Amino acid sequence: MRHDLPACPFQICSAIGDFPALKDCVWTGRGVMVYAMLMKFLAVFFCAALSLSAQTNPPASGRVVTTVSPNAQAVHEQCVEGRRLICGKIIKILPDGLVVDSGYTNLTQPPLNTSWLIPGRVSAGRPATLIEGRSPGAVCVGPVFLSDLPRGRGPVLKPQLYDYVVVLGYPAGSRTYASVGGVKKNVRWFAANLTKAVDMKLTTGERPGK
Repeated sequence: MRHDLPACPFQICSAIGDFPALKDCVWTGRGVMVYAMLMKFLAVFFCAALSLSAQTNPPASGRVVTTVSPNAQAVHEQCVEGRRLICGKIIKILPDGLVVDSGYTNLTQPPLNTSWLIPGRVSAGRPATLIEGRSPGAVCVGPVFLSDLPRGRGPVLKPQLYDYVVVLGYPAGSRTYASVGGVKKNVRWFAANLTKAVDMKLTTGERPGK
């Protein structure tokens, strides 16, 4: 018995014509079975292809786009421009950072500039006429609070009172601490990590330029 098969959207008949073993039976009962099997195979194949395409090329509405707010960008630029070289003596150790009397410029010279933490037994001092500049990376003068200390791959360095530090710090706001006699003092806050400095300013809501 012969069967009238519907037209194949994938032009299977022309493709089967290249295979003599199938060409003779395509319009017989056996041919119907072959036709149905091939249609099923192609349907599964194209469904899988469409599924893979949807996974590798998600719609635009499903893509995650990371944007930086104008305020965050302004704070980042402010922190970079306001960076200072903190070089001085540790005068107080707090749980989250150090109070440093900065301005000891000879700490930046050999042989003392081989580490960010320098033992307190070395000889260091601050020039009496030293004035803090305004350019990025200028030597910071006076007491400041320093947080987010450097962490290298070697042994963890533990600062001690009256040790010296040489660290590039980024402005993160201000900090109040109790000095000798319990007197409260407010000093500039610098973080040794740029990302942490930016996050701190954004968290406290400090406006760019402040």
